[in-house]
Amino acid sequence: MIVNDLSFGPWWLGPAAELVLLVPLSIGTLSTQRSAARAGTEEEWDHIGAKRKWVRRLAIVMTALSTALNFAALFLLTKAIFQGHAGTGRALLLDAINIWVTNVIIFALWYWTLDRGSPSSRGLVIPDKRDFLFTQQAQPPDTNPTFAEWSPGFIDYVFLAYTNATAFSPADTFPLTSRAKLLMMAESFISLITIALVASRAVGILS
Repeated sequence: MIVNDLSFGPWWLGPAAELVLLVPLSIGTLSTQRSAARAGTEEEWDHIGAKRKWVRRLAIVMTALSTALNFAALFLLTKAIFQGHAGTGRALLLDAINIWVTNVIIFALWYWTLDRGSPSSRGLVIPDKRDFLFTQQAQPPDTNPTFAEWSPGFIDYVFLAYTNATAFSPADTFPLTSRAKLLMMAESFISLITIALVASRAVGILS
């Protein structure tokens, strides 16, 4: 974290573990894209499909690790507040902002990775097997052809994560599956604790 020591073990352990996952994830993604550009037979596409599944699994593991590290940071900061050695109000505020922003980014990755099997699984899962219903997808194609072939991008999931972390509810996107609802509940919980406990305590100290 920025100010307080909010990590289990050495400070470099978390970033090192994420880097160990990020390197093969990046290589696997690049390799899959190159293979897809050259694929022409059904056997080659089956091989690409298997590689894409491994890339998705690796992405889920990395996102889960990042979630655990951010939640642990919030737990340690909350513990430091109750024990009375969390630092100045400015330090608390910086840590709260860091945890909150990380929370939004991480859950945007969760939504992006799980919805319809993630971009790496496009073509491998049923298109209508989605976890979220966006406003554009609810438009009848015969009345609004602009969104007939619309598909959400990463910025749409960032917006979903941001609104859920600020309003504690979706703005214009609705969760359809149990896992989507549980993820949104987890994000709202972390955001609520960060804002209500950490940030309010920091403002109280500053005032």
